[in-house]
Amino acid sequence: MAVKIRLRRMGAKKAPFYRVVVADSRSPRNGRFIEEIGYYDPTKEPAVVKIDGEKAKAWIGNGAQPTDTVKALLKKDGIL
Repeated sequence: MAVKIRLRRMGAKKAPFYRVVVADSRSPRNGRFIEEIGYYDPTKEPAVVKIDGEKAKAWIGNGAQPTDTVKALLKKDGIL
């Protein structure tokens, strides 16, 4: 099972809000996930990023691959 750390889109039309989740790579974008580890709100100024660093490091240590966007958010938050 290939596990990814990726964004799950929430919120209304034209007002996106994302949750950072750990999910099987075969599941759909907003489908089933294993664990929620944070959120990202790009509509605020500046954008709000809140990710549980301990959980993120644990999942990456277990082999989960973050997507490009999540990798950038983790670097911005100082986790990677």
